[in-house]
Amino acid sequence: MPWVMGPDRGSESVAVRIARRRAGGVVSRPVLLERLGASARVMVVSAPPGSGKTVLLRSWIAEADLGERAAWVPVDAGERDPQRFWLSVLGALRQTVPGSTLVQELTAAPDLDGWAIVERLLKDLARLDERVWLVVDDVHELGSAEALRQLELLLMRAPPELRFVLATRHDLRLGLHRLRLQGELAEIRAADLRFTLAEARELFQGAGVELPEAALVLLHERTEGWAAGLRLAALSLAGHPDPERFAEEFSGSERTVAEYLLAEVLERQPEEVRRLLLRTSVLERISGPLADVLTGGTGGERVLQDLEEANAFVVALDARRSWFRYHHLFGDLLQLELRHTRPGEVTALHVAAAKWFAEHGYPVEAIRHAQDGQDWDLAARLLADHWPGLQLGGQAGTVHAMLTRFPAEARAANAELAVLVAADELAQGSLEAAERYLELAARMSASVPAGRRGQVQVLLGIVRLLLARQRGNLQAVAEEAQRLQAAAEAPEAAQLGLGEELRGLALISLGITEFWTARCEEAERHLEQGVALARQIGRPFLEFSGLAYLAAVAVVRSPYALVAERGRQAVELARRHGWTDEPTAGVAYVALADERVLQRRLEEAETWVRRAERTLRAEAEPAAALGIYYIRGVFELASGHDQESLAAFRAAERLAGGLAAPHYLLTRTRVLQLHALVRLGETERAERALAGLGEEDQQRGETCVAVAALRLAQDDPHAATIALAPALDGSASVDSWTWLVHVFLLEAIARDALGDPGAAGRALERALVLAAPDGALSAFLIHPAPRLLQRHARDCAKHAALIAEILSRLPAGPGGIPSPRAQGGLGGSSPQLAEPLSQSEIRVLRYLPTNLSALEIGRELSVSLNTVRTHSRHIFAKLSVHRRTEAVTRARALGLLAPSPRTPCLWDP
Repeated sequence: MPWVMGPDRGSESVAVRIARRRAGGVVSRPVLLERLGASARVMVVSAPPGSGKTVLLRSWIAEADLGERAAWVPVDAGERDPQRFWLSVLGALRQTVPGSTLVQELTAAPDLDGWAIVERLLKDLARLDERVWLVVDDVHELGSAEALRQLELLLMRAPPELRFVLATRHDLRLGLHRLRLQGELAEIRAADLRFTLAEARELFQGAGVELPEAALVLLHERTEGWAAGLRLAALSLAGHPDPERFAEEFSGSERTVAEYLLAEVLERQPEEVRRLLLRTSVLERISGPLADVLTGGTGGERVLQDLEEANAFVVALDARRSWFRYHHLFGDLLQLELRHTRPGEVTALHVAAAKWFAEHGYPVEAIRHAQDGQDWDLAARLLADHWPGLQLGGQAGTVHAMLTRFPAEARAANAELAVLVAADELAQGSLEAAERYLELAARMSASVPAGRRGQVQVLLGIVRLLLARQRGNLQAVAEEAQRLQAAAEAPEAAQLGLGEELRGLALISLGITEFWTARCEEAERHLEQGVALARQIGRPFLEFSGLAYLAAVAVVRSPYALVAERGRQAVELARRHGWTDEPTAGVAYVALADERVLQRRLEEAETWVRRAERTLRAEAEPAAALGIYYIRGVFELASGHDQESLAAFRAAERLAGGLAAPHYLLTRTRVLQLHALVRLGETERAERALAGLGEEDQQRGETCVAVAALRLAQDDPHAATIALAPALDGSASVDSWTWLVHVFLLEAIARDALGDPGAAGRALERALVLAAPDGALSAFLIHPAPRLLQRHARDCAKHAALIAEILSRLPAGPGGIPSPRAQGGLGGSSPQLAEPLSQSEIRVLRYLPTNLSALEIGRELSVSLNTVRTHSRHIFAKLSVHRRTEAVTRARALGLLAPSPRTPCLWDP
């Protein structure tokens, strides 16, 4: 049934009538349209509600033919979810012709990082070469301070071809004064939007209302040119028997206008239209078929389209005009009227909507409407049916929000709900509460209807697996994983739409727990199987989890190139789906930070450490949190902040106490605490800490390294060689090749101190051979031995470039290389530089003796060709040379490069 304006119009719709005039009675406002099309990069349209902001902007887009270049983003009332807002922005930009090829798609997910989306948009739009407008309507409804700061970032850093139009009821704290000073801001305010008398006349004529001039003037004066008041008056006047009397009586505040909206608009509609409006007001979004279900009628979509075409407080949400929402004020009033006139229908309407959404594949909306209808059994059943998919889809945050809406008595009385509450308590870090609800669910499972009893057992198995994984209990994880894989064959798994998902979860959970308990070979095998299965069945959250831990495994078992590859894959999945703040993402960040610390790329490492710390949930993920504290300690140790590293390592050790099995990083954490104490000069405390280690820890290769460092600090190189012997002969196990670099380097330092240069050179060569493929500099910087390295570079040029890199990164002063302002020869007799080389120039210099071109050097250093050429010019100038070969000769004379090799290395294996 179409929307009509009075009994004299029969079945003619507003859309049909208005089509013969300017669409919807829209008044052309050329002066404002010209201002909107001006050259300002940011346009703010700021005025009270109902001032005609939205109508003006839509008219401008239509008349300027910007439909394919304008991204329209309406902000929902009270919007506090940055995720939803930024996904709307991204989706709208993708609908533009330029944005469709530049802006990448992003899937909705809980805890979506708005900062990451903005950075992604800036990166995607950097190549924008034609103008696009981002129009954000009702910006004042954006109730998230974080989202506003993110919007400010986009405003300030966007490319010049991206123009902004912001419609708001009040001024915003977006740092717009800076744009105003720069001449990049234009504004349309309330006074500009007030209708003139001529515009008011055009509005009424467009709506088919003929008013005497006196009545028109009166209405214009009474409304003060307020667009909404005039439009409401025009709608109410359609077919009114006494327009002059109406004009005289029309007055009041916004509340009065709202009363007119109900009395003079809603009540004039046919019963079928009023019924649709009221009964669908319980929905956040409405489709025609859903409206038909709630009204028991037909033709709902046509009515909604007529309403939208008539600018009658209905907004289309998609290009096909199949989903709609009511103007927020109108929707609120409709709900108020529904509760006032038909209070007994509200809960039933929510329940009917829940069932429709469930049948059509919208589980989250279905559950929320069941809760609004207070049908807790239906809500619990729907949530239990869809929980595995939501959980394995990375939507634990969404589940948590829904669970908090259940009353306590419902959570305690429903076995299926109790299982899900247990999982949620686990995710929040409340292990004891999780166990209580798990036990409660197990006790009540016998009372579950027979047809759902098997499903409850599957849910119990999933949560038990997650609980065992969180505790680091490998035996329990293995048992639950075996049961879960067996359950994948049962009909209950098919009933939940699972099967392979259970296998994937079991494999990845097993691999994660094996990794934390130092069974890295088995962990890698199970994780790889789980990732392959996740890809096969299209479960990106499972794939992401497996990849993050595979990156962590690669830190221990593989070349660091594999760490970077797996870490990047995991991070890309996280960015694409909005999982960047998930604890699992923190595991990938830790692996990437570890790689960069090892290579002494500390600025990059710190970025990844900070990202990891943003995911820190010590109570919910103690094993992952331990890894985050560990990498903070490693980073601080590599940065020379020994006291800070000690604090981080102690925090990591405290977390280990809550795990069922020893964490694989625990021994390393204790060993690195010894290193920090040694570097702080607190050898007595280090001795006490060493004595406090358990027998198993004392027999590990990592502990041999710590003891050797302590003995060297005590000027006892002989005792250091004794300490290292078990690690060298293999009787003390060393889990990672990176620790073997420490072993051989300390052996070299000790042998050199004992006056055995041959043994020292052989040990140093073995350390360099291990470190060279990955550029692993960390050990050489934790245990600096510049003179030993300088001598080795003179006698053996095989690792000259790596040694030059190490020496360039050592601090000046005692134990380090000479300061940059006194870079003499390795022997100390060569002439000095008037101006020192920078660290970046030293990195380029060490590639000059090679056959690599400038372009290839840039690729090796991850810098541009121009950067290499600039550094090379600076090097030539500082060395007072003109050619590359001259620069190499001069640098060797100054000791900045190792001498040219004339004899084989004395220490080649």
